[in-house]
Amino acid sequence: MDTAILRKWLKAGLIYQGQLQATEAGTPQGGIISPTLANVTLNGLERGLISHLGAKFGIAKAKKLKIHVVRYADDFVITGDSKEVLVSEVRPWVEAFLAVRGLQLSEEKTRITHIDHGFDFLGWNFRKYSKKMLIKPSKKNAQAFYCKVGETISGNKAVRQEDLIRLLNPMLRGWAQYHHPVVAKQAYSRMEHLIFQRLWWWAKRRHPQKSADWVRKKYFHSVGDRRWVFAAPVVTKDGSKGLLELYQISGTVIKRHVKIKGDFDPFDPTWEQYGEKLRQDRMWDSMRYRRQWATLYMSQGGSCAHCGTALTDETGWHDHHLEYRMHGGKDTLSNRALLHPHCHHQVHAGKIVVTKPVLS
Repeated sequence: MDTAILRKWLKAGLIYQGQLQATEAGTPQGGIISPTLANVTLNGLERGLISHLGAKFGIAKAKKLKIHVVRYADDFVITGDSKEVLVSEVRPWVEAFLAVRGLQLSEEKTRITHIDHGFDFLGWNFRKYSKKMLIKPSKKNAQAFYCKVGETISGNKAVRQEDLIRLLNPMLRGWAQYHHPVVAKQAYSRMEHLIFQRLWWWAKRRHPQKSADWVRKKYFHSVGDRRWVFAAPVVTKDGSKGLLELYQISGTVIKRHVKIKGDFDPFDPTWEQYGEKLRQDRMWDSMRYRRQWATLYMSQGGSCAHCGTALTDETGWHDHHLEYRMHGGKDTLSNRALLHPHCHHQVHAGKIVVTKPVLS
């Protein structure tokens, strides 16, 4: 850790609304800089631990111990082949590593457990069921989220239905999309059922003299094949009438995370094409980026910016940055062009400069 650079960074100040402000009071709890500092502080944890074990047991035996570090800011998990090695070798070394940096393990959060019993990490529960590894939303995470939703509903007893829906939808969408790479369908259905019960209580409370059927018809609607959808009639921008629906948690598509190659370096030009492909795959489901690709396609006359032949569904296409992102290139349309996949490979392999085509 370069302490000189860190000291200059912390004292550099910040610019807010065009004004330079001094930073002399330390970093705020939960601030955006906190996880960055934790990453900087814990850099070398895995390398140092593997080096320590290799020096003590030999490289070949150290590999058989299956010691791996998974780190996210100041949270980390260390795996090992046996409990004895984790207790006698790994934990003492980690405690010494942290002590030098003025840190210590949290006794409340630190434990050693077997994978068959599972553990919670970053809101997920990791556990083997009959030798099959499953990652699910943790019970603690789901309970905390339900309490947050319940407080929002309870704290807005008198608001209009559409206002309540607008308050809840970002929360529901964010929670569901956070868990969409894991085994979450059961958790989704359970959460949706619990929230429905709270909303039914919210609606019934507003009209104590009305029948349950009257309340159902006022606050719940049928949308396609779905029944009992919490939705409010609204007038759209074009003046037509529609329904503002509560976000359907169980309708969130489960999409497994694609592991990134361990050697990937976003600042290495040789990895630029791989990084562009990762970004393109990640953005494919975004309607905003699809519109951008449609704009690029039309601006290029439907042709590849390198070879000039047609781009089709059969040939496919890649989104290429004219000036590499690692060299300061932006994501603006003026710095992007569509190429055939094989042309994209030729451009990067031959370091060919691509220019945006000009239509006549």
